[in-house]
Amino acid sequence: MSEVHANEHSSPIKTPKQLITVILLSFLVPIILIVMFSQLLTTGLSSRKESQGASSAEAVAARLKPIGQVEVTDPNAPKVAKSGKEVVDAVCSACHATGALNAPKVGDKAAWAARLGGGLERLTQNAIKGIRQMPPRGGNPDVPDLEIARAVAYMANQSGANFKEPAAKPPAAADAKAKAK
Repeated sequence: MSEVHANEHSSPIKTPKQLITVILLSFLVPIILIVMFSQLLTTGLSSRKESQGASSAEAVAARLKPIGQVEVTDPNAPKVAKSGKEVVDAVCSACHATGALNAPKVGDKAAWAARLGGGLERLTQNAIKGIRQMPPRGGNPDVPDLEIARAVAYMANQSGANFKEPAAKPPAAADAKAKAK
């Protein structure tokens, strides 16, 4: 009988040079892939120009800027009343810009039409005291009556009215009125 030698365990690596090449590649390929992925993650998918802009001195200063700032004011200094637009932007726009709680949106002439018929004085009193779902003074008790009236006039004028924004009373007249009470 003849013996047949089947080469069951044959390998594509036939020479020592091939063995050394495979061993080196088995170490180098994963290392190269890891370095490429780490570069991709650290620099992101953005271009080099964008990443350089993000690390500029101005961008770093903007990111490190404190959230709040302390402002020291003189309590005896005269208070400057805000304009109607400033009050609307700071207080009223939370509801009147979005229509939240069925508040009429600024600029919606149809929603404001019935309300404008009562006049500026009635609208102002409703804003000061609160009406339906609207809290008194728009939810900010620190807003004075004059600023509420200015905000109401501003919103109404943006919605089709032609009200005159209330002017600040002179200090002497305000003192005399306070003494009379």
